[in-house]
Amino acid sequence: MKIIKSIFFTASFLINILHTQSQTRQEVENQIITYSEFIKQVAENNLEYAAEKFNVSLAEAEIDVAKIIPDVELGLEGGSNNKSMGNSMEIGLGWTIELGGKRKARINLAKSEVELNKYLLQNFYNNLRADATLLYLQTLQNKQLLDVQKRSYDMLEQLAKSDSLRYKLGVIAHIDARQSKFEAQSMLNEIYEAETEWQNSIINLSLVMGKSQTDQWWMTEGDLNKFDRNFDLSQLITTAQNNRADAMAGIQNVKVSEEMLKLANANRIMDLGISAGLQLNGKATNEEAPSPYHTGVVAGLNIPLRFLNNRKGEKKIAEYTIQKSNLEYKQIELQIQTEITQAYNNYITSQKQVKQFKDHLLKQAEEILKGKMYSYQRGETSLLELLDAQRTHNDVQKSYYETIFNYASSLIELERVSGIWDIEF
Repeated sequence: MKIIKSIFFTASFLINILHTQSQTRQEVENQIITYSEFIKQVAENNLEYAAEKFNVSLAEAEIDVAKIIPDVELGLEGGSNNKSMGNSMEIGLGWTIELGGKRKARINLAKSEVELNKYLLQNFYNNLRADATLLYLQTLQNKQLLDVQKRSYDMLEQLAKSDSLRYKLGVIAHIDARQSKFEAQSMLNEIYEAETEWQNSIINLSLVMGKSQTDQWWMTEGDLNKFDRNFDLSQLITTAQNNRADAMAGIQNVKVSEEMLKLANANRIMDLGISAGLQLNGKATNEEAPSPYHTGVVAGLNIPLRFLNNRKGEKKIAEYTIQKSNLEYKQIELQIQTEITQAYNNYITSQKQVKQFKDHLLKQAEEILKGKMYSYQRGETSLLELLDAQRTHNDVQKSYYETIFNYASSLIELERVSGIWDIEF
């Protein structure tokens, strides 16, 4: 009896553990991640963004390199003379003095490149944030499309069951009952496809968050009807020219080119080399020119004579780079105007399309389907007419959610190219 109780207790304990693990697994598999938490995870864990940050660190390290001054050089020379003239050795120190502000020019160039890389990093993050938001919205849209397919399947399944009973009662022909069942079964394939699209879009979230594929299954939530805004086109263009990270990078790139020219001019100034040393001469025992042990002090000044290399090429490169950078910035300004105008037009068009669906199309498709269903049940409409109405209703529903997604996407693109961001849903 004790053994039976022990076995029963052990089995109950194991069942409770398995039940707890099952609940925990279910919670892990279906963890909901809000949009704000998702964007936070992207900013903290995205691997591409983390790699881009090193460009700023590398540029900052270049400042330390630019601060380097020439090292002092230690020179040693020795000689042995024949005919008892004595040995000699010379020890000295040499140092190159950079003139023309070369070190300062190098440091200023390195600092300007740090600022450039910071703007480029900000631009990378802005694009990453917008692309990640679109991925998040894609999961919401795919879930809505899946729900549309499921609702259509449920309707067709109920229709098939109803027609099966009506066939048994002799109200409809056998072929109509089979047709209803066939349509419901065919809809299952569309559900499978829509479900796969939804699951794949969720998998993309893990990639952009820098997380490996584990048991965790992210569930997204949000209202796609919170994307109404009122914009002034001219104000958007002005804001973008003042705030867009790539525009700021374009301005900074001109400054970098100007610092390159300053460094090129500084490099054309010759440097001075100074040296000082001590000569040690051994005793000479030669009968013709005997001399005692003696020492001497030497000092020198080295001045390079640049007859063949005055660094004209480096200066020309810097000057051409400035001209190129200015043209590139002007191109960015034109590109901003074009991108914003196109994005604004797309947003306004999507806004009108959503309104058309809400005001007319959704309601009309619903009323037509209900009317066809009522007529079919009364024997006044054929099954094919009902199925056509159902397909039309299904297509309108899918088109509506696709239009809602396009509306939200157009807002994201408009804010991306305008250098603003107030997305929250």
